Amino acid sequence: MRRALLAGCLLALLAGCVARFPAPIQNDGTSLAGNRGYYRVLPGDTLYSIAFETRHDYRTLARWNHIPAPYRIEVGERIRLTAPRHVRVAPAPTGRPIASHPISPPVALARPVQGLRAAPAPRVSVVHWIWPARGTIKETFGRGPLSGRPGNRGIDILGRPGEPVRAAAAGRVVYRGSRLPGYGKLIIIKENNEYLSAYAHNARIKVEEGAIVRQGEVIAIMGDSGTDRVELEFEIRRRGIPVNPLRYLPVRHH
Repeated sequence: MRRALLAGCLLALLAGCVARFPAPIQNDGTSLAGNRGYYRVLPGDTLYSIAFETRHDYRTLARWNHIPAPYRIEVGERIRLTAPRHVRVAPAPTGRPIASHPISPPVALARPVQGLRAAPAPRVSVVHWIWPARGTIKETFGRGPLSGRPGNRGIDILGRPGEPVRAAAAGRVVYRGSRLPGYGKLIIIKENNEYLSAYAHNARIKVEEGAIVRQGEVIAIMGDSGTDRVELEFEIRRRGIPVNPLRYLPVRHH
């Protein structure tokens, strides 16, 4: 009886130690999703892919780590994934599509004050999207995908082997590879300073990293890399935050 009691006390003590001192997160090169501190750059990483996996704006990571444009990083470099104490984190965007017209100046500036010249109204950046592939939408934004990730960050389009995958908008290829878990052979395109788009589970990638692609250009061949069916997982990120592609893509007419 005394031995059982002592054993129980010892187990409780050990459990308390574990609770107070959790195991540190390790950079094993397989996932960034749970990393709360720093990440050590591995071969094939880009600042865009690191920001994509951690749901950050690439410019935010660049600012936190003092990385100037064009945002080159080196293997072995340590990337901060959380804001320094003196940096305020900007609120996340709402995910609503940006308006396609200029922002009107404030009413107070409608009549110029004598001696002052009103600044021109700022223009917003606009991207016009097309569908990246033919097929049936199997899973929509926010639904749990078969890949096991909690909540779909885009849409899944079922297709046939060999079907082309096209750039939904013009831009520059900022990542191509298969280092991000759950995406298979992945392409990330930077459309402008606001938007990135992603094309996952390809069988073959037909564009190089750094290439400028036109809207509608074939960038990959549909496949089943990283999944158990032939599909294209298509995502749009605005300032690093996943948004619903169906709110940006034109309405389909069957």
